[in-house]
Amino acid sequence: MITFNLKQKITVLLANYNVDVIIENKPGINDPEGDTILNDLVLKGKFSNVKKIRSAKMLKFSITEKNKKSAELKVLKICDDLRIYNPLVSNVIVNVRKS
Repeated sequence: MITFNLKQKITVLLANYNVDVIIENKPGINDPEGDTILNDLVLKGKFSNVKKIRSAKMLKFSITEKNKKSAELKVLKICDDLRIYNPLVSNVIVNVRKS
């Protein structure tokens, strides 16, 4: 049997994490912004070795959570709840690191 003193504090250790969320169009989905940048390079006659450019959006979160997985899941939930991306046309890449 385990007994607890009610005056005892239970401490949960939290850490600060930086979470980068990269949202890009899935392969096969048009990327007008990437195409425009590529066309501009071609028209200027420079960087002819560049064959394709894909654009993406990056969101940077700073969050306090108990571990990396919790930080990742919390940020993904925020993105889903706010409908920041369309899962039908977008891929999402999440990078978490301790700050």
